[in-house]
Amino acid sequence: MRVFLASIPLEGAKVVVVGAGEPALAKLRLFLNSPAALAWFTPDGAPAVLEAPQDAPTPVTRIPDAADLSGARLVFIALPDLAAARDIAEAARKAGAQANIVDQPDFSDFHTPALIDRDDVVVAVATGGSAPILARDLRSRIEAVLPQGVASVARLAGELRGAVKESIPDFLARRRFWEKAFRSPAADLAADGRMAEARREMVRLLNAAASPREEAAKGVVHIIGAGPGDPELLTLKALRALQDADVIIHDKLVSVEVLDRARRDAKRIYVGKARGDHSVPQDQIEQLMIAEARAGHRVVRLKGGDPFVFGRGGEELEAVRAAGIEAIVVPGVTAALACAASTGLPLTHRDHAQAVTFVTGQPKPGGQGADWARLAAPNHTLAVYMGAGQAVQITADLIAAGRDGATPVAVVENGSRPDQRAFKGRLDDLPALVARMELTGPALLFIGETAALAVADDERPRIEVAA
Repeated sequence: MRVFLASIPLEGAKVVVVGAGEPALAKLRLFLNSPAALAWFTPDGAPAVLEAPQDAPTPVTRIPDAADLSGARLVFIALPDLAAARDIAEAARKAGAQANIVDQPDFSDFHTPALIDRDDVVVAVATGGSAPILARDLRSRIEAVLPQGVASVARLAGELRGAVKESIPDFLARRRFWEKAFRSPAADLAADGRMAEARREMVRLLNAAASPREEAAKGVVHIIGAGPGDPELLTLKALRALQDADVIIHDKLVSVEVLDRARRDAKRIYVGKARGDHSVPQDQIEQLMIAEARAGHRVVRLKGGDPFVFGRGGEELEAVRAAGIEAIVVPGVTAALACAASTGLPLTHRDHAQAVTFVTGQPKPGGQGADWARLAAPNHTLAVYMGAGQAVQITADLIAAGRDGATPVAVVENGSRPDQRAFKGRLDDLPALVARMELTGPALLFIGETAALAVADDERPRIEVAA
């Protein structure tokens, strides 16, 4: 270990920044929302009003003297004149401060790490000043999986720290308690900003841990949209839940690439469905979710697209909550959005479509189908899920309701995935277009004027490779 990262309390600490350029402003911004006493000196002149950060202290347009540096904890110097910067650093050291000359690690007492600031939780990445850009890149990757609400979890832990220490005097038992608490619904609730509920759950866990009678663990269910298959379209909240899951119950439409982002040792249960083949009935899926949560597990119900857009997520949410189990819904990029974006098809357009409707081509058996007469209006985009097998009937119903047979259509299979296919045509040719494509993957039908703007496979530029 070539560098040691220390946590310096900032409550009441005096921090001095010297300089007016962007490097100095970057250091200044680090402390604007902190409890530090911040002083700013700009011997080369104050920056333009629009460049200065809001809430920054009024800059003093001179070099700081010994009195200005007295009592300082940290001094940051970003001046083009290195000799002047080194003189200020030496004066800071004589005043008992630690000095940092920006981009001059050899003349600095410490280096500024790449920081992720979550209020009560701060994560730092350091390379000893040798590769700051690498540190920033690593920071970005960590930041992507660190919950925005993690500070709330830390604050809750801080509130209860004394009570936990008093109730569980044994160090190892106390550590086991905190490990369990930070993986419990209490942490999820706190990260979600539901502090009163989180506090009650944390106290319940503490009472159970302090009691000689061990209380059964309490699980939680996350109903998550996995998006259309591209793992980079997962939301950050979905990714974090996947990496914390004990059990993952997933659909057929969840790609292998998405599952590869999940916690490696999580138990995985496949409950995929295909048309006419429901290997696990819906009520059994719901009971499976409930049973795993009652066993104390963090359950992720992973569904293709968005769970609340033709994903039966509403039914599962009702069942889980009726069983008295905490449920958290994480939306996903639904197939219509992904297929449209990946082909350049705007769902709405000022010139061509003032409305868009998501509709299923395969209603519940015995249930009421779509009102195609109301959906046949011009300047209206239809995104039809599960409609390829019903293309003949959908076409007939729309034309009978007054939709022009020349209305543009597009069919997108495996939208956003490497094996995506997209073809365009007219409404009166939709059944034949679907037949020619010989679909094997999930496909969406787009019907409306904006479908003409999609880029079909035969319209994409070809790349010629010289022999």
